[in-house]
Amino acid sequence: MLRILGSTKRLCDGVSRRDFLTVGGLTTFGLGLGDLLRLNQTQAASRARVGKSFGKAKSCILLFLYGSPSQLETFDPKPNAPEDIRGELKSIRSSLPGLDVCELLPHAARVMDRVTVLRSVTHPYPIHGVAYATTGVPTIDVPMELNPRDGRHWPFIGSVVDYLERRKGGRPPALPTNLALPFPFSSKREGEVPRAGPYAAFLGSAYNPTWTEFHGKATRTVPKTLNNQKIDVAEPYVGISPESRFELATATELPTDITLDRLDRRRSLLQQFEEARRNKEKSGGGEAYDRYQEMAFSLIGSEKIRQALDLSKESPRLRENYGMTLFGQGCLSARRLVEAGSRFVTVFWDEFGLAGSGWDTHWEHYPRMKNELCPGFDRALYGLISDLDARGLLDETLVLCLSEHGRTPKLSKARNGGRDHWAKVYSALLAGGGVARGRVVGKSDRIAGEVAERPISPKDILATAYHLLGIDLETTLTDRTGRPIPLVQNAEVIADALA
Repeated sequence: MLRILGSTKRLCDGVSRRDFLTVGGLTTFGLGLGDLLRLNQTQAASRARVGKSFGKAKSCILLFLYGSPSQLETFDPKPNAPEDIRGELKSIRSSLPGLDVCELLPHAARVMDRVTVLRSVTHPYPIHGVAYATTGVPTIDVPMELNPRDGRHWPFIGSVVDYLERRKGGRPPALPTNLALPFPFSSKREGEVPRAGPYAAFLGSAYNPTWTEFHGKATRTVPKTLNNQKIDVAEPYVGISPESRFELATATELPTDITLDRLDRRRSLLQQFEEARRNKEKSGGGEAYDRYQEMAFSLIGSEKIRQALDLSKESPRLRENYGMTLFGQGCLSARRLVEAGSRFVTVFWDEFGLAGSGWDTHWEHYPRMKNELCPGFDRALYGLISDLDARGLLDETLVLCLSEHGRTPKLSKARNGGRDHWAKVYSALLAGGGVARGRVVGKSDRIAGEVAERPISPKDILATAYHLLGIDLETTLTDRTGRPIPLVQNAEVIADALA
């Protein structure tokens, strides 16, 4: 056997090494002519596949599961592992032969033939690094995680897409390029400071996501615990009333000296913008004010965005397909927004109530997976993929389902069992927009604890998304000091995940 050195790759231990191709059937002097020709053909086919898929996605929907689900209880179950690894849940067959999923995902199992599952995502940072998962920043630490304004941050992928679209010139889009639901990130939890992640960093606040706000009523309560604090929380991720709605959270993006009496008073609002800009001309915030001026005319009171966010126009049956939960209806709204013309829409499954919620199952792992988390995710993923496909939108809409990391293979002895942070191997899901249908890329070991085949970095996922959205990976950004910064570094397009 011979190892042929290739491009530099960042692996889960944080050490940079060379990728290698292992080639069998060698002569004494190395590669035989036939092996060399086959190798060249394979590499050429890979390059052709990558090139053919460039720009296939007109839009992207990013589903982000904050807190990080367990790979074992989603897309990489290990039914033959010891009991303290496999846990109490069983696996079920999916529509993709050879891909079993957790029994709590019966609806999602029906659309696995339309997605690509990455089972070998890996990196060295087992913290809630939303910024690491969704930006090109090469490293992350806890102070960065807990400080959105840390100067070391790089811009969120949606912010980069927005920035590059605006640099093309032309008229502002009818809908924001970079939208996010259901409410400003990390704004509905108690007990800790806001977390970093979906922000424009050195691109400037003009390119932060345009957020919605959720107005509605949760139909169920769930117990939540943090340290010694335990409360019952009306949990919208478990159920919401049909009258619940999302509205553009304009006020979350406006300067503090701007007031908004009525959404349709655009002329009065514009006058406020102009006065505020004159007062701030010397503060370096002009670009943000230019964007607010655009919003005053094109977004505030915009019938198009109101229509896109009006879920009452959908049939009750379709809404039920997505699940009457905050995440499910957020996914339905995302479909309506990209259908109306938005380029990048993010739906967060965020913490709600206490910090340490979301998918962060350090304790009460199975009660929460069964009663709080998997049912809503199962419906939402099925609803989104099947609906996009039925409307002929899946092939032009990239869907990413990501998280910060995975969970420990071995169950802890915490209250009702728990799984802690684990970044050595976990799963992610891609679909549509040039992604192959019905494919599994990478492999974990027998306990889902280490990568067994084909390590994939979160940066590879971002590089793949940029590629599919038609953004050249050689593109550079300029940081606050004027230095050119790559979109992502030490990353490559995941060619074997592409159609």
